[in-house]
Amino acid sequence: MKTKIAVVNSSSFGKHFTEHIERLRALGKVDIFNLPKDMGGKELADKLNGYPIIIASVTASYNAEFFEHKDETLLITRHGIGYNNIDIEAATRKGTFVTKVDAIVEREAVAENAVSLLMSTIRQINSASDRVKAGQWEKRFKFVGYEIKNKTLGVIGLGNIGSRVGEILKNGFNADVIAYDPNLTYEEIRERGAEPVSLEELLKRADIISLNAFLDENSYHMISEKEFGLMKKGVFIVNTARGALMEEKSLIKALDKGIVRGLGLDVLEGEPIDENHPLLKYENVVITPHISAYTYECLKGMGDKVVDDIEKVLRGEVPDNLINKDILN
Repeated sequence: MKTKIAVVNSSSFGKHFTEHIERLRALGKVDIFNLPKDMGGKELADKLNGYPIIIASVTASYNAEFFEHKDETLLITRHGIGYNNIDIEAATRKGTFVTKVDAIVEREAVAENAVSLLMSTIRQINSASDRVKAGQWEKRFKFVGYEIKNKTLGVIGLGNIGSRVGEILKNGFNADVIAYDPNLTYEEIRERGAEPVSLEELLKRADIISLNAFLDENSYHMISEKEFGLMKKGVFIVNTARGALMEEKSLIKALDKGIVRGLGLDVLEGEPIDENHPLLKYENVVITPHISAYTYECLKGMGDKVVDDIEKVLRGEVPDNLINKDILN
């Protein structure tokens, strides 16, 4: 009997590189699932029982209840680098390998999109282009932007992607880079080309803030009303990490008060959003639909890694970049 493989809530896997699906079909039966983003627990387990291999997106929720009710699950492989929607301890108890894409695969794509969002906001690119399309070339006087040179960039999360954002803006635009990352020593932050500071100092000094932190119980809503109150008036913020790093009501207040002059988002809490989302009414807000990893180079590398993991597990081998290494014990 052929192995059954479930691809869950991925909008990109196999779309541009059909060879990834073809490689999987050589291993077993492949089924595509588009499930509610908040589905989890027994309901999700019932949907996926009979599938020992799961290719997971950033949704649904593979929580402890899911593993309690799920039948044999050899592997959950994330088509991405974040895995906060998977209960790693529960997966280990279940005997399920959990893997993710190597962070380096997404580094350039996500960092470049962060810079693209910054440029779109700091130079009002989208609004200016819309005026041209509306036949209002003479409105160009409205679109006076800012230069990045000599501005202070505050990077929150100086890991794989955050460090690359810092490199691009420091070496390419002559920005001064400060960084807050509780998972790195001050020496490690300096080695990555940034001045280490506390979160409070970063918020007070930064002209531009790039959010690149991992989402967990400590970073959830780490930027809320108090934190916005510490920022310079007229700051630019870019978030390509996770929407829940910022508390939305406080963010909207900060936009209304002019604390945030420009906002570039590729992620939102509760995404996907519809056309009625309150942030869409702001001309100084640019939102893209979670496409930071959407380059041909990145999607090829992501798909290769996912399929490699599945092939290895079905051969009885340990997959690369294993998150729950305790399972080996």
